[in-house]
Amino acid sequence: MSQQPLVTTTLGPVRGSWQDHSARFLGIPYAKPPVGDLRFAAPEAPEPWTEPLAATAYGPTAQRRTFGDGPTIIPEPSIPGDGVLNLNVFTPTPSREAALPVLVWIHGGGFVAGSAASPWYDGSAFNRDGVVLVSLGYRLGIEGFLHLDGAPDNRGVLDWIAALRWVRDNIAAFGGDPTKVTIAGQSAGGGAVQTLMATPAAHDLFRAAISVSGAVMEPQSRADGLAVAELFTARTGLPATAAALRDVSHDEMQRLQNLVTAPEEGAPALPGLLLAPFADGELVPEDVSAAFRTGSAAPAPLMLGATHHEFNFAAELGMPNAPIEAAVGVLGAVGLSPEGIAAYLALHDGATPAQVIGRALTDNLFRAAALAIAESRAAQGRPTWLYAFEWLSSAEPFTGTAFHCLDVPFAFDLLTAEGAENATGPNAPQPLADAMHTAWVTFIRDLDPGPEWPRYTHSTRTTMLWDTNPTTAPDPMRREREIWGARGPVAG
Repeated sequence: MSQQPLVTTTLGPVRGSWQDHSARFLGIPYAKPPVGDLRFAAPEAPEPWTEPLAATAYGPTAQRRTFGDGPTIIPEPSIPGDGVLNLNVFTPTPSREAALPVLVWIHGGGFVAGSAASPWYDGSAFNRDGVVLVSLGYRLGIEGFLHLDGAPDNRGVLDWIAALRWVRDNIAAFGGDPTKVTIAGQSAGGGAVQTLMATPAAHDLFRAAISVSGAVMEPQSRADGLAVAELFTARTGLPATAAALRDVSHDEMQRLQNLVTAPEEGAPALPGLLLAPFADGELVPEDVSAAFRTGSAAPAPLMLGATHHEFNFAAELGMPNAPIEAAVGVLGAVGLSPEGIAAYLALHDGATPAQVIGRALTDNLFRAAALAIAESRAAQGRPTWLYAFEWLSSAEPFTGTAFHCLDVPFAFDLLTAEGAENATGPNAPQPLADAMHTAWVTFIRDLDPGPEWPRYTHSTRTTMLWDTNPTTAPDPMRREREIWGARGPVAG
């Protein structure tokens, strides 16, 4: 394996490198750099090349600054450069004869940040177990998702589709089977998976899906997308047009983005997804939640779930002395009726208002949303597997919680990756990583995680509980399901 692997794609040859028995091809362009007239255009295929392209280092990222401008739980490097529409391929055998199943990974970051170059997304463990992994970059924030006159909507979604078409046309040369593609992602990446399932143009590009703590803009009608564009103009003084923003510098674009997403004075401290995919009526015909509810979403096998505490810490650390009125206000804002609010407070009897707010944020954005999708798909007889990640970290400041992102190094079987111990604490259980990773590999390969994890159906509502000793339980979130299932429209 001392010789650098060489693969010929439909655009030209690419030369990668070997590491840990994986051939890795990094920073391969799947579309032209989105600059100048292409900044807000649909992705265009790169010009072909003839000499081998060096694919031995991660390519530029659309992220210029990390989420919150500080350290993130998942290490997410920002790499300068214009060619942000690139992807990475990890394969155990770059050979057309292999025909291995493929996992396409879409990173998170609230649709405004994140990076495919994270060491947590290394594909070596999947390669070891006979799966080719592809991770991709896409346009973020204003450039990817703000409605702009003179530009197509949902440009980030168009990027995902362009990358999946690249996979369809090229992955066989890297040892993958283009008919055995599973899409997966965490947080905004999980929301991307849900969005692609609600996007007809993507349905023939994958056969299965994994949504990890998936979050989408809610509500997300076309009117909501247009309202965000109006908010952009109100807060920045600039017209929401492609022409007005074409030559804005990256630093200035970041400043504008911060103005749009900043919370309003006196408003509840709710995490917002203002710059995110929305139902434009064409590419994304209807809201993601509606697509799953009506059955127009792709019927492909789906594995989904969330961690137990997700964003609890955001409220508990940020507003520890919140009054009970604040908790009641948040519960009402996310659609619970007075009866639902009373039931929710009773369910969390003894919790502080800040803890109730944190719990509500986690349930509204992640757990209740996953439950709703599982319920809809069960009614439609579509193969679905629901999980809850319950294992508790021992790392400060998250001790005793199963927080947002904690499950990723377990699923990737990368507990020794850079920064993983900062999230898990020391001595994270390798058997849990073995079990989760095996379930993922089995699902990607066989479209079913195995007999020890039955489907979610209305007769049993079986849910996998990922903990030190993984087990399944019938309807473990019954009370939450009953409370959130009866909520009204989300305020927006």
